[in-house]
Order: sequence, then structure tokens, then C-alpha cells
Amino acid sequence: MRSQLIPRLVAAVAAGVAIAVMGCAGSLGSAGSGSSGPSNAHPDSASRSVGPAEGLGEPTGVLDEATLVRVLDGDTIRVLVNGVEERVRYIGINTPELHPGGPETPAPFAQAATQANSDLLSSGRLVLEKDLSERDRFGRLLRNIWIEQDGSWMLVNLQLVADGYARVSTFPPDVKYVDL
Repeated sequence: MRSQLIPRLVAAVAAGVAIAVMGCAGSLGSAGSGSSGPSNAHPDSASRSVGPAEGLGEPTGVLDEATLVRVLDGDTIRVLVNGVEERVRYIGINTPELHPGGPETPAPFAQAATQANSDLLSSGRLVLEKDLSERDRFGRLLRNIWIEQDGSWMLVNLQLVADGYARVSTFPPDVKYVDL
């Protein structure tokens, strides 16, 4: 009986992974094309319904308006804040790394996460919300990233998790939205 259980378990896990990968590939749209710059809109923006990161209200912490300079990966960006260029690390999430073993070896789904981040950031006014910590050990600002468009707010950190491009990864004391 036990010898039959393991192959069934392996087959079930493989089927689940295949379904998840197909779902990610299907939701990438033009994001899978490998383009490196930001696009003008989310690939599914015309048909996209309100996601879990939209309609939360609005940011309530210490805020800074920012101008996007460059998307570095799925959870790190470069912005101008008050005339100073800063690297910003998203609070509460982690995405696959673009260069874990060097520039030629991106982690699986790293390019898709980077493109999804770029697409979300191109859709409105960029606002950074401080939690408790100012910077991480690498000197990056730690912030929740919000996009405001036509009076509606979206928490980009949460949207990347909801869309399957990021996973929750918390480092107390910065846990303001962990329950979401």
C-alpha cells in the first residue's frame, strides 16, 4: 500500500505544479515577451477586475510622493523622492531574484515578477508609505508601495502577492499589512 502511495503523491504534486505554471504563463500576457522596460499598461488591464489590493482605502502612514526611475526587480525599485534618487525595497514580500548566480542566471519567474511590478507601477501616481523602519541593512528605503489612479488606491506589495508574483515575507517590526 505504501509503495503505491508515493507515486500517486508525486503525480499529484506534479499535476499541481503544472497547473500552477500554466496559470502563471496564461496570466503573463505580453509580460512574458522579455521586454525590459516598463509598458504603458498591465497586460490584462482592459479586462482586469478589482483585485484584493485595490479598494483598501488609502495609505495612512508617513507618505512620500515619488517618481519612478527604474524597476530593479519584483520587489525593488529606484525612485526620486524630494530630488534624491533612492533604492526602495518593498515591505512584507519577496520575489524571485533576477541575478542570484550572476547576470546570466535569473531565478525561475524572476523576469515575470519584474515585468508585473513594472506594469503595476505604470498605472498611476506612485506613493511610498513608511511602516516603522527607515532602511534595511543594505541601505534601501523600506516602504509599502501605493498607486493612486482616479481616486482609487492599490497596494502594489499586496497585488504582487495576490497575482502570484511574490510571497509574503515579513521582518518585524514592519508588519502593518501582514494580516492582509
